[in-house]
Amino acid sequence: MSILKEFKEFAVKGNVIDLAVGVVIGGAFGSIVKSLVDDVIMPPIGLLVGNVDFANLFLVLKEGVKQAGPYASVAAAKQAGAVTMNIGLFINSLVSFTIVAFAIFMLVKAINRLKREAPAEAPAAPATKECRYCLSSVPLKASRCPCCTSQLD
Repeated sequence: MSILKEFKEFAVKGNVIDLAVGVVIGGAFGSIVKSLVDDVIMPPIGLLVGNVDFANLFLVLKEGVKQAGPYASVAAAKQAGAVTMNIGLFINSLVSFTIVAFAIFMLVKAINRLKREAPAEAPAAPATKECRYCLSSVPLKASRCPCCTSQLD
């Protein structure tokens, strides 16, 4: 039973739940960035460099056993059993990584700025003073020490 109790304490800690939320949101953000790269950014870049579809930019390392090349797409090459080096997919992943890394950089930068701009709390004014005769703690407005009854300044 102690293992289950320890696991429950671990699972309900705030850090574990925050991490789980971060992973879920990160996965959703990753799919948005993938769509941004594949559907919005790379098609115009492909048009600019000569009508290239980066998703189907690949090199055939070994012909397929089911069908010989040339292959129109990565999927056709894989279906034929060919071994390919998928350069276009790597470029798409590289662009996606760059966008995610930049977004995380901007988020961390904003968080660090908020941490720096937070005003430091001023130390609270002391509520007590020390009796110079018996060294006990006395309320600040007291004129006599409650312990030794000495007159205080």
